[in-house]
Amino acid sequence: MTVPLSGAMRILYHHRTASKDGQAVHIEEMIQALRSLGHDVHIVGPAAPDPGGQAMGDEVGWVSRLRSTLPRALYELLELGYSLLAYTRLARAVRDFKPDIVYERYNLFLLSGWLVKKRHGLPLLLEVNAPLADEREQFSGGLSLRRLAHWTEGLVWRGADVVLPVTRVLAADIARKGVPPERLAVIANGINEEHFQAAPAPAAAKAALGWPDAFVLGFTGFVRDWHGVDRVLHWLASADAPPQARLLMVGDGPARPALEALALQLGLTERVRFTGVIPRAQVPAHVAAFDIALQPAVVAYASPLKLFEYLALGKVIVAPRLPNIEEVLVDGDNALLFDAQAPQALEQALTRLCRDTALRQRLAAGSGATIDRLGLTWRANAQRVVALGGALLKREPLPATLAARPGAAADQVRQP
Repeated sequence: MTVPLSGAMRILYHHRTASKDGQAVHIEEMIQALRSLGHDVHIVGPAAPDPGGQAMGDEVGWVSRLRSTLPRALYELLELGYSLLAYTRLARAVRDFKPDIVYERYNLFLLSGWLVKKRHGLPLLLEVNAPLADEREQFSGGLSLRRLAHWTEGLVWRGADVVLPVTRVLAADIARKGVPPERLAVIANGINEEHFQAAPAPAAAKAALGWPDAFVLGFTGFVRDWHGVDRVLHWLASADAPPQARLLMVGDGPARPALEALALQLGLTERVRFTGVIPRAQVPAHVAAFDIALQPAVVAYASPLKLFEYLALGKVIVAPRLPNIEEVLVDGDNALLFDAQAPQALEQALTRLCRDTALRQRLAAGSGATIDRLGLTWRANAQRVVALGGALLKREPLPATLAARPGAAADQVRQP
């Protein structure tokens, strides 16, 4: 293993993601950011996402069909078997591309990066966005090969040179699987600032929607039942919501049919709009119209991409008061947080924001300053990855400002 003399790294980037949702955004933006820093990135994966034509909140049909058609245990064995196919492609890339490091986006039953590390001695940086064995059991229909899933997950996590969880909450979960704290570096999601610089002013964005005088509540991404948007609809139909309030749902998802039916039932069809799947390039123009940006619920370990998009445009955010959310948002500073367990807490927060203009102005100012203050950009994330890779190549301890124990201060974890 040698250190690149030029300072530029050859990075072998591996993933198994075929969807066109936030996962693909993360992949494409990290690759673009690494390349913008002058590093050579070779991708091994199902397909390289297309940033221009990529749609917001879209899924890949053939994956869904396989999962719904095959017996669950067989599908899981196919996932594991894919590791051998991916390994052969990675081994070929190691021979031809001669990378300095391997960067892999973790997926369940995926052993390929770990095998390359073991066989070829390359440093492995493993990006982890979720504890996928637990997530599959709780939210995605369950697991048939449960013990195998947890075993492979722990094997890959412990086998990586550095594990990159997206939140400190997730870092704590990974540490409990036996990964030493000094091999954990928390890197949250981020944004591409250039992507949002061309966003229109709020008034122009509302006019483009045909809602020039509306007070717009907005949500972006793949909407599921557990997001709790139904609560927003019931609030919108109540006397607490101003008459000019509107709800803009940017994206799609399995909860959409039920939400549209509820909007019809509540007489809100003229006040609620679902854009459906739209190109990523159009997302900033829609978010620009938001007066209140919604994150009604979130899983405990996630780093929601939508939060960073809201912050990039200085939007007033309402979100649950949970540890992973508080790694980025501060109640009364850059967001209004509510008790996720308290009945009507979300609704009360919405009512308060609608009635308090000064509060909205203060939160918008704090929101707009957050990205720069915490360095929450893909380019900054790529710089952190490069710093970690450089330390591994030089066989040095991880930079103290990057390697952090779960529970360390957010600023300490994120500073490059």
